[in-house]
Amino acid sequence: MTPAVSVDSIQLVRGRWVLTDGGLLTEGAVAIQGDTILEVGAWETLHARYVDATVLGSRQYVVLPGLINAHHHSKGTPNSLLGVEDDFLEFWLFANNALRSQDPTLKTLLSAASLLKSGVTTVLDVASIGGTAAASRQNLQSRLSAYEQAGLRVALAPGASYDSFLVHGAGQDAAFLASLPEALRRQVQTLTPPQQELSSAAYLEIVSDAVRQYKSHPHIQVWFGPPGPQWVGDDLLLKIAALAESLDTGIQTHALESFYEKLIGPRCYGKSVIAHLHALGVLSPRFSIAHGVWLSKPDIEVLATTGSSVSHNPSSNLRLRAGVAPLNQLLAAGVTVGLGMDGTTLNDDEDMFTEMRLAARLHRTPQIQGPAPSLENIFHLATAGGAKLLRREQSLGKLAPGYRADIVLVKCDRITWPWVAPEANPLSVVLMRTRAADVDTVLINGRVVLKSGQPTGFDLQALGEDVAAQLAATPDRAAYHSLAKVMRPYLAQWYAKWPVPELNPFAAFNSRE
Repeated sequence: MTPAVSVDSIQLVRGRWVLTDGGLLTEGAVAIQGDTILEVGAWETLHARYVDATVLGSRQYVVLPGLINAHHHSKGTPNSLLGVEDDFLEFWLFANNALRSQDPTLKTLLSAASLLKSGVTTVLDVASIGGTAAASRQNLQSRLSAYEQAGLRVALAPGASYDSFLVHGAGQDAAFLASLPEALRRQVQTLTPPQQELSSAAYLEIVSDAVRQYKSHPHIQVWFGPPGPQWVGDDLLLKIAALAESLDTGIQTHALESFYEKLIGPRCYGKSVIAHLHALGVLSPRFSIAHGVWLSKPDIEVLATTGSSVSHNPSSNLRLRAGVAPLNQLLAAGVTVGLGMDGTTLNDDEDMFTEMRLAARLHRTPQIQGPAPSLENIFHLATAGGAKLLRREQSLGKLAPGYRADIVLVKCDRITWPWVAPEANPLSVVLMRTRAADVDTVLINGRVVLKSGQPTGFDLQALGEDVAAQLAATPDRAAYHSLAKVMRPYLAQWYAKWPVPELNPFAAFNSRE
């Protein structure tokens, strides 16, 4: 008989169901000491062993590993509340010039609150910096300080754009401007000057300094976040890859999100974007791409061979008319795939459970012999898959001894009402019925950062009031709103001239014949 152990620093997290690395535990518990999971087992066994342990949860809860959001933009107040509506990616990016400026600390805290309330314990946040070097450093530090306050685990990936401010393709902005009527051209040049004040050398220095500064931080990492190959160019990408290797950090970039980003490859490189990145030598297990909607079969093979990862962002892809990524083919090829919300979820609510359901249903092909992801596949994307993308598969994404104590407690009462059959699969019940509102408690590194559905590091209601006051005091960018509407048909005409190759989808969801 194992003797009881009296250790004051041990906590037990108890649940009716515990979703562990090895499957499901009914009436189970997780023992944690400090920031690490010590043991996972039956509640009665662990309770008898650790007699003086603090207990969180009860049999009225489900215990899950912390969810991992593999690609995000901490926008704070969503675009829908700021007057910028969904559209094709290329039009939407231009329209974002009309967004009111938000304080980086406030908007990061607001986004962090939404993530924590959805059971997300780790996020890969791709952030934009620019302007003067001093302003860029301050922007970055403000975001990092917000994550420190919230207690949310983050890989913050700052990026800056140096080309393709108006349309895709190196040097194509000048050609596009020349195609506009003179008065409109002058207006565009006045309101959206195509230049970046922050030099690429200063960008590399700022991010490298932050990587070193947070190297030993318990829940903050800094990555490189080049916004996309067309926005930074080959030379800067090569320098980023070399620095990421020497500093042992990661890289995430956008690639092949929209149909027109697919066309960039043959137009600008004479090959696919992924083939071009492979030829440059920047692909590796530390390199991940967001979206990858328009990946081809050879592209997928390259990603699998190089160990590069993909964040699948189904809501964002649908909202910006980007398409549906080949998730089944990525998984079949053995590519590392995480699940991301991109700050642009279908219901505008940053609910990771809704995102899992969307991913589970969107990729079920309608022919009997066609592939479909299982709920286990989707749960893996949101946990262990995201952990591998972050190169943290030995410490995150699972409830197992030696892993970080990132744990979520979900209330059972609503999701099991009015009755749940004994033979029902608990994973199915949890993934099909849980909402962010059911998340009660979140621990990161063994510390409670969400209690009774509210962040513990700050007052969310007061934060919302501060955000509203700041935005109300920010002048409306009416001229930019007007310009975006005027520019849309010209942008549409520009991309409509691009030759469209024959398309051969991975799956057929309907037919003209």
